[in-house]
Amino acid sequence: MKINHKVSILLVISLCLLTIGCRTNHSEQLNQQSVKSPTTANLKTKPVILIIIDSLMDKPLQEAIRQGRAPALKHLLASGQYFPKVVSSFPTMSVTIDSTLLTGTYADRHHVPGLVWYSGKEKRMIYYGNGPKEAMKIDQLQVLMDSVYQLNQVQLNKETKTIHEELAAKGKKSASINGIVFRGKTEHSLKVPRWISATTRLPDKMKVTGPAWLSYAALAQLDPNNRHDPLWKKYGMNNEFSGHDVAFLITQKQLPPFTIAYFPENDMTVHRGGIANLDGIAKADQALQVALNAYGSWDQAVKNAIWIVMGDSAQSAVYDDRQEATVDIRTLLDGFRIAKIDQPVGPEDQIVISTNERMAYIYAIDKNVRLTDIVKQLQREDKLDIIAVKDGKNVRVTAGKTSDQFSYRPGGKYTDEYGQTWTISGEPQLADIAITKNRIKYGKYPDVLARLYGAMHSHEGRYVVVTIKPGYELVTESSPTHIGGGAHGSLHEKDSLVPMIVTGTDTRPKTLRIIDMKEWILQLANP
Repeated sequence: MKINHKVSILLVISLCLLTIGCRTNHSEQLNQQSVKSPTTANLKTKPVILIIIDSLMDKPLQEAIRQGRAPALKHLLASGQYFPKVVSSFPTMSVTIDSTLLTGTYADRHHVPGLVWYSGKEKRMIYYGNGPKEAMKIDQLQVLMDSVYQLNQVQLNKETKTIHEELAAKGKKSASINGIVFRGKTEHSLKVPRWISATTRLPDKMKVTGPAWLSYAALAQLDPNNRHDPLWKKYGMNNEFSGHDVAFLITQKQLPPFTIAYFPENDMTVHRGGIANLDGIAKADQALQVALNAYGSWDQAVKNAIWIVMGDSAQSAVYDDRQEATVDIRTLLDGFRIAKIDQPVGPEDQIVISTNERMAYIYAIDKNVRLTDIVKQLQREDKLDIIAVKDGKNVRVTAGKTSDQFSYRPGGKYTDEYGQTWTISGEPQLADIAITKNRIKYGKYPDVLARLYGAMHSHEGRYVVVTIKPGYELVTESSPTHIGGGAHGSLHEKDSLVPMIVTGTDTRPKTLRIIDMKEWILQLANP
């Protein structure tokens, strides 16, 4: 049984821990605000290839190009448009961001709250993979089933259609390569390697629905000769595998109107090496070169396809002193009975904590526990920058070491820069919001009202949402830490702003937010 447990841990960590302008000289820092407004899609339809480089950030990208370590990215940037500040989703964790990108909604509509969350319906924690320490304490086969099957077929809201589903409804094919979220209309059988299914209770095959072309590491690949899936390379959940399968579609002339491919490795490089580390970008560039080379030349690649290369979330630097850098939520909630992650949630438990690096959900599962009491205890910690609860139709926001608060809800006389309207009372400067003549201007928390509202209404239950200031991480029992490296999860701009390179079209999304990517991609792929 010990062998089975070790095998399952290896597989789940490999597959689930991804967790994911104008023409200019490459050396210039570009001004996003000078970009023209969106225009209509090109009349001539070209296939759209969207490459997601996990945890790609503007400054490291610019530096990698300056040092000559990213020639493919340099070529694309010099051939098109560059947007250094695209707003991610929240929590800034790959699984929630990918759900937002593919559905064009925040978590209140797509219902994927984070990498880790608690299901009141099932009375259990949902883990899509969250570090080796937690891996030793939880049911890894359940994690694999959640991250591959349940996420796509059950937990992702069926009422919010993905790009793949909408294109299929219009008779258009699409492809997903190493995408965590991939739901579509075509049935596929994911094949579990025989040596794994033989030593675990996993089935030989898992039936899922996805786009016409589905590639998912060792479980499904487009090119039967793609050999970039050994155990020591995360069973194919790597850049080389993704780049090779993109190239296969191109060389076989099977490229559909839309292809999304994930290059996951930069995320772990930044987590470990810090936000200035360029090795992950250089490796992603090498995989991108494989895809570009499939056209014969990079100029032909730009001429014959629309290329979009972007990050999903950024990361902020974590201090290198563990005691200083981490805040253990359990110590802030002394006096409450907190559920253990290696045991089923029991009737004696009062609180469940789900940490997502720099944010957390704190659930009051005991009806006698008041959310206001949880908030009061959290406010003892001045490193906490956003503490939020639902208050009827409103979201009420405060922070550590302050009695100030503000409340808000959708609709009202205040309009933000994205055209969204709100009713606000109290002290919105807590979230660095300035209001002048009924116009809202966001500061260091971009699109904070909509993104936070999405998380607050993403799933059932009574819970508090909390985030922490840059430099710090939230921890609880066995949660992963990134001391001296990088981490994400919060609403802060350091976690939330990602760059995007676009070639082959002079259009752009209606706003520079990941939530608006879906509408734009559908226009490009189905003009």
